[in-house]
Amino acid sequence: MRYEGNIFRPFSEAKSYLLQCTIGCSHNQCTFCGMYKDKKYRIRSLEEIKTDIAMAKNYYNDLEKVFLCDGDAIAIDTDILLEILDELYRTFPSLRHVGSYVGPRSTLNKSMSELTALRAAGLTKAYLGVETGDDRLLKEVKKGVSYQEMLQAGQNLVNAGINLSAMVLLGLAGPGERSREHALATAEIINNMKPQYLAALTVTPVPNTVLHRQVLAGEFKILDAFETLEEMKWIFENITIDGLKFVGAHASNYLPVSGTLQKDRQKMLDVVNNVLESQDKRYLRSENMRGL
Repeated sequence: MRYEGNIFRPFSEAKSYLLQCTIGCSHNQCTFCGMYKDKKYRIRSLEEIKTDIAMAKNYYNDLEKVFLCDGDAIAIDTDILLEILDELYRTFPSLRHVGSYVGPRSTLNKSMSELTALRAAGLTKAYLGVETGDDRLLKEVKKGVSYQEMLQAGQNLVNAGINLSAMVLLGLAGPGERSREHALATAEIINNMKPQYLAALTVTPVPNTVLHRQVLAGEFKILDAFETLEEMKWIFENITIDGLKFVGAHASNYLPVSGTLQKDRQKMLDVVNNVLESQDKRYLRSENMRGL
């Protein structure tokens, strides 16, 4: 297999074959993200992509899971994406899952008929960086969309039948009242979006990002471990939809908590509340074990 630059994937795609369809991210302006700063965005040619699929066939013989890299494969023209999906499913008889990161703006640029066609062709899961439901904060971190646009992007994916994993960032607003506003607004957008999965990560300043420079300049204060747990607690308390799989095991999180809301809500709250009440750092993941 051949790759250009560093390759990133969701932790749930650990056993997937990583097929690099784009180089970098079509948006690449989020203040907290350092994932694709060394790349100039471009879409790889279909010939290159098909050659990589053939190389994967020679190496693996058969596959069950594929993840489309880099940051926003859904930005590719739908006709090309459909051809990529067709090639994958023809090449690997056991293939049952194809996932991709999706940007909100790129998703909105697809019609509902295009998204439905992609699902019918085998795009089974989308990972959308929602980050927050706070409209002002979305603008501050340069997500490129408003609350309403982010919500619409998520709803379009859900309505197309694509399993949606919404990713949010604990600590993104900093401390104080804005922390609570961020948590409550995030619960609200998730309630309205109704994804199948909610993955929480914790803000970690990455060198060479705007956020890192803001931290060094004293313009942004990172929440401590217990403050991020307060945000997690507020989100748990205000999620009202049922059957939502919450995934909090990401390495950036101080306390890995996972479960299904509403079924496991009290158990999840009990875990967080016990740590908050004890203020005992021994329950927490150490700083040197954390990272985005």
